Amino acid sequence: MAEAPRKKKWIKGATANAHGQFAAKAKAAGETTREFAAEKEGASGKLGKQARLAETLMGMPRRTAKEHRRALYGKE
Repeated sequence: MAEAPRKKKWIKGATANAHGQFAAKAKAAGETTREFAAEKEGASGKLGKQARLAETLMGMPRRTAKEHRRALYGKE
């Protein structure tokens, strides 16, 4: 069976209702977001999902302003 095509804007959907909830949990625990995500990545439920998503997003390269303009407008 053929694999379903990947969504282009999956990050937007995954973070739509986040509003800094995971970062607030990390702050309440007295840890950085990276430390908290590493500690909770094996947790079950919503906290584990948030931790795994946080680690995925922190590992992705950031765009420079020039790359962002190029992606939006197709030129510099």
